[in-house]
Amino acid sequence: MATYSQRYCMAKQLAHAKRIEQTILEFRGKKVIVDADLATIYGTSTNRLNQAVRRNKNRFPHDFMFQLNDAEKDEVVTNCDHLNNLKYSPHLPFAFTEHGALMAASVLNTEQAVQVSVFVVRAFVQNREMVVSNKELAIKLNELEQKVGTHDQAIIELIGTVKKLMEPLPSKPKRKIGF
Repeated sequence: MATYSQRYCMAKQLAHAKRIEQTILEFRGKKVIVDADLATIYGTSTNRLNQAVRRNKNRFPHDFMFQLNDAEKDEVVTNCDHLNNLKYSPHLPFAFTEHGALMAASVLNTEQAVQVSVFVVRAFVQNREMVVSNKELAIKLNELEQKVGTHDQAIIELIGTVKKLMEPLPSKPKRKIGF
């Protein structure tokens, strides 16, 4: 049985992972975290994060990190209230994939960045699992819809058959008695 401090620590970690998961956005078909959010998570300034990335540019290929364009920046500012300050920044923000976020933790090389990088990975994994489970649910709903569609036709045919059975039989002409 877990002690109070262990339960508290696990609850705190879950809350932290949930908070990080909320910062994950989708751009160019990839799940990413914007540099301002990643810097906040790692306990540093955006300038310091970007400076460390620029110094280690060879560690960040295009599938680890990319720079948002003007339209994408506007979308981030519009949809994410906490990123309103990006509106006034003359620089386009960077977007880090799961691997890029881990690499950023390693180039920052701070204690907090290393510890929190575990939560970042967990948040990306949870996000990926949620997408997979939603796809599976959509497939099952489509299958169910197709089955129900065929049931509707069968029910209509069954009702038609029952109505035919309920119709009175055509009466035979009565034979006259006598000559």
